[in-house]
Amino acid sequence: MTRSPESALKRLSPLMAGSVVLAFAALILPATKDGAEVAGSSMLVASITLIAAGALSYAIPALTIVLTAIAAHFAAWLLIGTLPDVSGNAGAGFWCLVVAAWLMAWRLTDALAALEPREAVWRRLIGAVVPLLFGVWLLILWELVVRGFAVPQVLLPAPSQIGARFAASIPILWADFQQTFLKAVLIGYALGCGSGFVVAILVDRVPFLRRGLLPFGNLVSALPIVGIAPIMVMWFGFDWPSKAAVVVVMTFFPMLVNTVAGLAAAGAMERDLMRTYAASYWQTLFKLRLPAAMPFIFNALKINSTLALIGAIVAEFFGTPIVGMGFRISTEVGRLAIDMVWAEIAVAALAGSVFYGVMALLERIVTFWHPSFRT
Repeated sequence: MTRSPESALKRLSPLMAGSVVLAFAALILPATKDGAEVAGSSMLVASITLIAAGALSYAIPALTIVLTAIAAHFAAWLLIGTLPDVSGNAGAGFWCLVVAAWLMAWRLTDALAALEPREAVWRRLIGAVVPLLFGVWLLILWELVVRGFAVPQVLLPAPSQIGARFAASIPILWADFQQTFLKAVLIGYALGCGSGFVVAILVDRVPFLRRGLLPFGNLVSALPIVGIAPIMVMWFGFDWPSKAAVVVVMTFFPMLVNTVAGLAAAGAMERDLMRTYAASYWQTLFKLRLPAAMPFIFNALKINSTLALIGAIVAEFFGTPIVGMGFRISTEVGRLAIDMVWAEIAVAALAGSVFYGVMALLERIVTFWHPSFRT
């Protein structure tokens, strides 16, 4: 049963009411602490826009999503435009308007999340728009709060400052990305996950290894990365092989444990059926047990996609050539260039998210039969 847009939006009226009340308050309260009249026209237009959106949404509920989307983002654009005038001097009126725009955006996001269209295309579109709106408003609030309170750049730079440094440092960021991700992370990830998978097959085949190797693997996985990294640097040098070695250590055990658990996931009835067909160990492995273990294997691959990046970056703190994400972060922190540090963090977050997304997409393609992917 599909919910109508009106029924999904009626329960959000407190958010709209709060937005309208705060927009009215912004018309009365001063925009700055010292009462100086700055950016009055922009504040007035933003307040009227939010109030009008609330009134029209009450009169025409079917247009609420459109109205809240336009009003919230237009008000945010106007507020960002007033930041040069109110930076460090923002008053109660300004912050009332910020919260009012945020409540309007909250209503929009919650309304979209509550809709359940029957068509798969619209469901996917809404599933992509909701987190995108959440991320956009996180950046908007970050910009407004940091610049409105004039937070020092050393403590927390604004997204606009990070974006400007990002755009000006693309060659440096690309070289760091190549060194850390394309070399250390991908190579270490492939070696760690591949060796963990092969050892899991051996552990499953040889009971002695199950009793002797798994406890040892648990011991290795408990070793702190800050203790492993300097040793690997001494063994393999300052370039990317030492970081890849750290990644191998971090990704080996999750793959081993998940694969061993997955190989034991096949049901007894299915195993008995394979025995009645006189299937060998390898036939049972490839036709029954490995397909049943795929959800466990991809769980390890997704976990390792983030562990690998963390391990490579931390390992670069203990010795590396003058390139790499970890090297850049540690160096720029010492120089108090925090905007560059955040630019590197943004690259790492984007790379890790895309890497995880690729693994999740492969999981959906390979394990399409799993109940979690059935519509």
